[in-house]
Amino acid sequence: MKKTAVFPGSFDPLTLGHTDIINRAIPLFDEIIIAIGTNSSKKYMFALSQRRKFIEKTYANEPKIVVDTYQGLTIDYCKKVGSQYILRGLRNPADFEFEKAIAQTNRKMSEIETVFLLTSADTSYISSSIVRDILINKGDVSMLVPEIVARG
Repeated sequence: MKKTAVFPGSFDPLTLGHTDIINRAIPLFDEIIIAIGTNSSKKYMFALSQRRKFIEKTYANEPKIVVDTYQGLTIDYCKKVGSQYILRGLRNPADFEFEKAIAQTNRKMSEIETVFLLTSADTSYISSSIVRDILINKGDVSMLVPEIVARG
């Protein structure tokens, strides 16, 4: 059976923290669907098409990576695409507590397992919200994001 993981997120924008998790998960799965969640009540810095382009260009040469978008519950999306796993990255104890509750709820509602990877020490401080704050203030984010994102 093909092992497919969904890595859900808003990816607003894609960061080196995200790519750290994705790159280390590639050997673990046959396919990773990077699923950009959309929420009509949320304001994003980057348009959905731009966020998708950042990811597609970053992983253009990786056949195991698929990029998609979805709305609604992640477990419903996983069922729709036939994924048995949800991939999540953990930066710190607060992430763990938050993600643990979601993973336990998802497991109760479905047969889908959540797989956690700890971010590398050199990317554990990076978050999309920090990147957005730096961008808003015209700062240099090149050390926090893939080259395609830094170029805009």
